[in-house]
Amino acid sequence: MRLKSFKSTLLTMALLSPLLVSAADDLLGPAATREGAEALVWSAKTTCGTTEEAVPRYGTWEGRLYSRSPGEKDRHIFDVIGINTRQCERHTDAVRGEGFRSISREIMVYLDPATGEIIDQWKNPWTGETVEVVHVANDPVNMRQPIYTITAAGKPLITSLRWYDDLLVSSSEAPLFYDNPLAGGYQEYIGGNYHAMEIFNTYYRTVDFINNKKPRIGDSRISWQRISSWLPWMRMGDRSGEMIFNATGYSTFDQKRISPRLMKIIASRYPQYINPPPLGDSRPNATTWTVTKIWIDKKRAAQGGK
Repeated sequence: MRLKSFKSTLLTMALLSPLLVSAADDLLGPAATREGAEALVWSAKTTCGTTEEAVPRYGTWEGRLYSRSPGEKDRHIFDVIGINTRQCERHTDAVRGEGFRSISREIMVYLDPATGEIIDQWKNPWTGETVEVVHVANDPVNMRQPIYTITAAGKPLITSLRWYDDLLVSSSEAPLFYDNPLAGGYQEYIGGNYHAMEIFNTYYRTVDFINNKKPRIGDSRISWQRISSWLPWMRMGDRSGEMIFNATGYSTFDQKRISPRLMKIIASRYPQYINPPPLGDSRPNATTWTVTKIWIDKKRAAQGGK
């Protein structure tokens, strides 16, 4: 059952816990770690920016995209700019206690590195073919299951952040290896898996976590890297090589902090992405591959199945 607020007795106690309002020397050591209800508060703050429900938070980023192909120098082929718009819903479970789940959607557009303008047609320098660019417009990008005070294994949740004086850092890697949605049904024989890794480093103010009387944190800073296969719309077939993304940005509750360039892109192309999906959203998540597959299928249908 989803809660309307995060003010149950258990989490109120966590918010007021002397462990979380103690002096900074409580965090001395290689990591700042909390367990159980306190860990849930920290996890909600790192994921949602708040222990409240239904408060939109905007994560924006910009960076560069390189190609790496055997036998040649790396190429800076695109710049990128994007935004993830999210809100969090609260849950409770009779066994696992209180929890939360993130609900979001996101866009990322590809830019000409020379002009900074959006690219909708791109000449592939390896094949010579001009292709249509499929920008990232993933809706939704939701947490599949809530995070609870008690884990699925029946143990208290643990949240650990790296501590550097006035900064706390959340650092994680997401190795991705799954069946390619654009491939056939014999991948275990001939390959065709999608292989990538995403690397996230997010920087928070220590005071936002020590002072838990405030349910919301301030702006946080983002560092994001991704190593992946060629983008499907590039039509690279089985050519060897990979893509390397490097981007930085920040998350904020203040819509006015979104850059004018990004707001213009949202208004002109993706107006619904200024708002997160509704609470309780149960749709399957979208990825670049699933979105591209839908785009290819529609294009083929319009061309009579070709």
